[in-house]
Amino acid sequence: MFELLLILIIVLLLVSIKQINQYERGVKFMLGKFHSTMEPGWRLVFPIIQSFQKVDMRTRAVDVPDQEAITKDNISVRVNAVIYYRVTDSKKAILEVENFYFAVSQLAQTTMRNIVGEVDLDELLSNRNAIAEKIRAIIDRVSDSWGVQVESVELKDALLPEDMKRTIAKQAEAEREKRAVIIKAEGEMAAAQNMSAAADILSKSTGALHLRTLQTLNDLSSDQSNTVVFAVPLEVLRALENFTKKNNS
Repeated sequence: MFELLLILIIVLLLVSIKQINQYERGVKFMLGKFHSTMEPGWRLVFPIIQSFQKVDMRTRAVDVPDQEAITKDNISVRVNAVIYYRVTDSKKAILEVENFYFAVSQLAQTTMRNIVGEVDLDELLSNRNAIAEKIRAIIDRVSDSWGVQVESVELKDALLPEDMKRTIAKQAEAEREKRAVIIKAEGEMAAAQNMSAAADILSKSTGALHLRTLQTLNDLSSDQSNTVVFAVPLEVLRALENFTKKNNS
């Protein structure tokens, strides 16, 4: 009889031993009521009167599926994201919400749609990090009572209708053409100012214009295929005329 009782006790102990891994915590219940939180290692959970649930404490990545949303300027977009969160309080994660995995995913979807509806399309495309941080803060504030901490939210894509893509492409092309015209005009203005300054300097220096003419001819003469039509400046003709008159006199 004693041996039978000993065997039953050994079998009961073997059945009651539960292993909690390093990255997990166990929430133990006694007769349906919360009893304690089990740390990693081997723990005893006696059948019938006790039960437990494991909670993974590692950071979890949840892919939020595409959500149809309307921006503040009434443009339809499809956005998706990835949420990184982890359980910080295993007791709350089990007792305060039925399924915290599902709850976080649903909360992320509704929050993302609401935030997208508060911004313009340009802001959505250019300030993704700020919008993602706003979504993270809202989800983290709500999920804190569930013992869940949201570490980060990353917006992956913002998909636009095809007609809107074409409109944005035309707008970008027009903006590039505008910048090109402005840059070209600024270059022409700078060149005109430099030419005006050079002409002013040449006009004030005696003989400078002749030296510039000779320098230009020297540059042209380096290529024998060039045909040069040389126009003699009036100053040269007048100088020759004065020289002739002096000789005749």
